[in-house]
Amino acid sequence: PGFENLTMGYNKYLRPYFGGEPVQIAMSLDIASISSISESDMDYTATIYLRQRWTDPRLVFHGNKSFTLDARLVELLWVPDTYIVESKRSFLHDVTVGNRLIRLFSNGTILYALRITTTVACNMDLSKYPMDTQTCRLQLESWGYDENDVIFIWLRGNDSVHGIEKLRLSQYTVERYYTLVSKSQQETGSYPRLILQFELRRNVLYFILETYVPSTLLVMLSWVSFWITLDSVPARTCIGVTTVLSMTTLMIGSRSSLSKTNCFIKAIDVYLGICFSFIFGALVEYAVAHYSSSQKCAAKAPQEVNKEMEEVNITNILNSSIASYKRKFSFTSIEVSSDNVNCSDLTMKTHEKIKCVLRNKIHRIIGYFTIQNPSNVDHYSKLLFPLFFMLVNVFYWAYYLYF
Repeated sequence: PGFENLTMGYNKYLRPYFGGEPVQIAMSLDIASISSISESDMDYTATIYLRQRWTDPRLVFHGNKSFTLDARLVELLWVPDTYIVESKRSFLHDVTVGNRLIRLFSNGTILYALRITTTVACNMDLSKYPMDTQTCRLQLESWGYDENDVIFIWLRGNDSVHGIEKLRLSQYTVERYYTLVSKSQQETGSYPRLILQFELRRNVLYFILETYVPSTLLVMLSWVSFWITLDSVPARTCIGVTTVLSMTTLMIGSRSSLSKTNCFIKAIDVYLGICFSFIFGALVEYAVAHYSSSQKCAAKAPQEVNKEMEEVNITNILNSSIASYKRKFSFTSIEVSSDNVNCSDLTMKTHEKIKCVLRNKIHRIIGYFTIQNPSNVDHYSKLLFPLFFMLVNVFYWAYYLYF
């Protein structure tokens, strides 16, 4: 038919069935690509083919054929005011001409297809990153016509969406998707809305090779110092400091890719914090063992010097013995020179007994925390550090993978 004759008296500013029943608009989607999913901006960019079908009785003509019209003729027809909810940026492709399609059927049905690239917001929960699963939506809604004027439906339910199951994304795998029909209640009315909801599961293998394995190896490298003697100060200090600095660099690198989402405490941050704690603990362990060893050597040094002096001069021995003998019977106040002093002496006053008991308890408590053999610190660390690290890993992976 002649298009000019068909649209004679046609008012594109009035919807079909104006003043009567609402127009039913059936939609279908083809997802051509999802080019990027940004955790920092919390959005995704997708290219879609949006197809809308409705019936306009004013465009009925005789015959059984359908006609594909020039896309520029869409300016002469009424089309739905569909928009993408939560879209940040969108554009219609126009190479080599505007990527639009108008097909007219004899019963007045119109097929209107568009090729759109849009960036849509997607609220993400990154607490389990990188073992997370994100749920994103693509929502289509009428801007000005409420449910009394238009009704949105999916053309074939879940089968109205194609292409999403064939997508190959760099970090994600599409787990499942489904379509929903909903309404948006606004102050100006209730508007029809169609929802495509899909779940994206992140591929964790990349992060295991890039972050988890190196951090675990750094922890194991810090344990090498337990097999080096306490006297090798440069070797053990070098291992401790190097592993701490390497772990710090790894933590900074893992957070740089998500610089705008630092408010989240992610699963990868927890693991890196655990590894850093074990590495720092190995460095502190050597400091404790070396300090205990130096204190023990310092305590033995005066005894060795006294033995040498005793061999040289017997007179000094006699003088020191007499002085110590007199000191035992001449002191008037209690001076605790050993770990425990007998406080049951009847000649002591009450406050002196209390002081004596307190001093004995303090010496006993200090004795509990005194390392008698510093070499045992390394011996126990060889067993305890790997054991605790394995237990922490079991709880960590069980929690983030199954809860």
